Amino acid sequence: MARRMDRRRLLSGAVLGGAGLVGATALGSLAPEAAGAGRSQKVDPGAPDPNFVDGRITGRDEHVLRVTSADGTLHRIRLTGGTSVWKLRPTTLDRIDVGDGLYARGVRMPAGELAADSIWVNIVNLTVHVTAIGKHQLRLDHRGSKVVGHVVAGTSAAVYNGTPAVSDLSMLRVGGHARVIGAWRPDTNEVDIATIYAAA
Repeated sequence: MARRMDRRRLLSGAVLGGAGLVGATALGSLAPEAAGAGRSQKVDPGAPDPNFVDGRITGRDEHVLRVTSADGTLHRIRLTGGTSVWKLRPTTLDRIDVGDGLYARGVRMPAGELAADSIWVNIVNLTVHVTAIGKHQLRLDHRGSKVVGHVVAGTSAAVYNGTPAVSDLSMLRVGGHARVIGAWRPDTNEVDIATIYAAA
């Protein structure tokens, strides 16, 4: 029987300079649908998960993000060579900017920092109503708020009725309902679309 990987030991080693660190995706999925999933099993129902942080990046040093949650709580997120980053697509640490929103999953270190194994930057998961379709944009309504969805060549994909994702968005219909996973453009009503789930 294979031994289970000890995430705390692995990430502690990364923070302290250990060698041979595997990519964080070995510890869990980086798929955008996984953001917010994987709560620690030891967390009481309704209690915050100490190994998960969401908020807005208010500062950055070389390897530490300072993040403020919606309730005003300040967090320090430690980036390691094994931290996986999603920002519309899997990407690199240098794409993270002050002002971005994030979800981070990792392991809480003794000093209180969260050593991140996965970070999702500006991710949104919206239930929408398609109000207009253009060549490179979708006009969307999310609970009465207007949203502009940008179609990103080589990235945006559609899933129709649960079929595999395709780059062809031509089967989307005005008036149809959909779910959009994408990357918010901070301080705007605009989203770059990663995947749109809709009925054909």
